[in-house]
Amino acid sequence: MRRPLPNPAHGGRSARACVACAGYIHPMTDSLSLLRLYVEWGADDALDPHPHDWLASAPTIDDRSRPTQPPPIQPDAGNGHRKHHPAPPPPRGSAPLIDQAVAMARAAAQAARTLVELHAAIRDFGACSLRDTATSSVFVEGPEEAPLMLIGEAPDADEDRSGHPFAGESGALVSAMFASIGLDQASLLRAPVIPWRPPGGRPPSAAETRICLPFIQRAIVLARPARVVLMGNLPVSVLLDQRTTAARMRGRWRDLPLPAESADQGATAPMLQALPMRHPLQLRASATARRDAWKDMLLIREAIGSIPLKT
Repeated sequence: MRRPLPNPAHGGRSARACVACAGYIHPMTDSLSLLRLYVEWGADDALDPHPHDWLASAPTIDDRSRPTQPPPIQPDAGNGHRKHHPAPPPPRGSAPLIDQAVAMARAAAQAARTLVELHAAIRDFGACSLRDTATSSVFVEGPEEAPLMLIGEAPDADEDRSGHPFAGESGALVSAMFASIGLDQASLLRAPVIPWRPPGGRPPSAAETRICLPFIQRAIVLARPARVVLMGNLPVSVLLDQRTTAARMRGRWRDLPLPAESADQGATAPMLQALPMRHPLQLRASATARRDAWKDMLLIREAIGSIPLKT
């Protein structure tokens, strides 16, 4: 009797011998998940519109159709040196295009005078490819001029499908966290740090965060909250310009720098305080993370004080 071959998905053991893997579906064999990932990446066409015979031999090229080679450069008879031919200009890189997209985002954000206008500007903004691959543009929600604004990570799958920030499991955790200090999530402003989910849930690139940054900065200025809570590593690094984690920055209120162009023309950007926190989904990692979150919630309750919350 032949022994069954080892399966890499079962740690080198055969599927028959791996009792611990009973009912386990390897990610690469989960066809439905893989198909969903392809759709999020934009690979939604299974076939080309025209047939191709990939086994056919490559067509021969007629020598007469080949471009003639330029003659070799000859030394200049006058000075014995090669003639100078200017080098072709370097190919245009992506940096000018990114700078142009950032400038367009700043102009669109600056032109918005209300959160409703800013939402429309984000929805119509075409200089960021994330808008074309995302299902929804996830924007600020909550009562205007609420005293507290929560800013989370890039939208996850639940937020992208629903179009609402802090949806699904993360929303349930946020509701429980703020209920523990007597606050209702519906009375708070909530927003993702960027309005679109990257394909497959990958981290956004530095260029994508640069392009989206003017929108969240303008949203903070228009909402004018008393305090801001940054929930997760991405909002901490983007809005505080710190290359570190929320776990290292948490524990005290920090200055939130807002550029002058985020304010209305002729006005100055408001000086605000922001509290870095772990994202709610990170609280499942350890008891230490949950203890730190409780300490941060007490800081929020102390800072809010007697400021009335709008409903």
